[in-house]
Amino acid sequence: MAAGIQLPGSGETIELQQQVARLQALLEASRQVHSTIREEEVLEQTLRIVVRELEMEGAAFPDVGLAYGNVKELHLGSGTGSTMPIYLLQDREGNRMAEMVVAPPEGRELTLYEADFLEGLTLQAAVALENARNHERNLQWARVQQDMDAARNIQRSLLPQKLPDIPGYSVGFKSETCYEVGGDYLDIVEQPDGSVLMAVADVAGKGLASALMSSSFRSAFRAMALTGLPLDELAARMNEHHWTEGEEARRRYVTAIFLRLHPERGELEVVNAGHNPGFLLAPGASMVQFESTGTPLGLLPGMRYDTQNCPFPLGARLLFYTDGLTEVFRGDEEFGTERLIDAFCQCRSSKADDILGALWTAIGDFSQGSPQGDDMSALALCRESECAMETNA
Repeated sequence: MAAGIQLPGSGETIELQQQVARLQALLEASRQVHSTIREEEVLEQTLRIVVRELEMEGAAFPDVGLAYGNVKELHLGSGTGSTMPIYLLQDREGNRMAEMVVAPPEGRELTLYEADFLEGLTLQAAVALENARNHERNLQWARVQQDMDAARNIQRSLLPQKLPDIPGYSVGFKSETCYEVGGDYLDIVEQPDGSVLMAVADVAGKGLASALMSSSFRSAFRAMALTGLPLDELAARMNEHHWTEGEEARRRYVTAIFLRLHPERGELEVVNAGHNPGFLLAPGASMVQFESTGTPLGLLPGMRYDTQNCPFPLGARLLFYTDGLTEVFRGDEEFGTERLIDAFCQCRSSKADDILGALWTAIGDFSQGSPQGDDMSALALCRESECAMETNA
């Protein structure tokens, strides 16, 4: 034997072999608890390991009602005078996830090896349990996201799918939600008398709750639109309908602006129910603003609204929008109504889509990529100028 080299004695060798065996047992136990991603199976596997590997009387997770082995005393748990060992499973941030109670064979306490094994097993079980819960949360989130994607597609399908062909006029709209779904509503309905009914509305709030109210609003509006009611009466009935929907609906009141276009006469009727003012720009005339003549729909019962009548001459352009277009920020600076009017006035096109494109470009240039903070919807209506009509002819 070379000088200076000492081999372990038989006692040391046995102790080393025992340590290796314990480590192997703990590694195998760790493999077993990590073999599943279901929370209940992780806990059940942990209890089986405790009872079988350490030959305990029983083990349990009393707070979730799981037990294995002889469990007649395991319901005691902590704080009840029980002397049975209790092991706490905590997540990475130290939050309590579950509590395991172990019942050793009657008349003896845990050995040092058993206590060390249980400590190591508890750590591994905690990691496996947290992973299982994270996996379940991910599955739930995926299901929610799938439902929200479907809801977004459904809401998009509720927008006008085909614009009316109105000779001498151009109509267009654009709508973008802040989240998957939103509370903006926009509609165009052709009337039996040849007129065209249009609406732009905004449900208070954002997200799914507002989207549900928007769908309810659409159903009521479409039903009333077919009756041919005068515009002020339609707004009053929409207000009563929304009010009678109940407390939650009242919290989700609706601002709306309604328009009836008489194409042959070149005339407009407008009712503004607590909404942003609409703008009309005609050649050689000052800009007309359609201000609110009453409260938002569903806010107060018994409200009446006034109809504003206005000519819509050749070359005229009109814009209705929701406040998401003006409440765009660059730092602390807001895009605002004045910038929106400037962008609207500077676009000389008589095509509604060109006007909407110019507005979105101006907003995008201003925000410099800042995230959208609210739903954004707008409707543009143009009447071709005499020159354009002659060119088309």
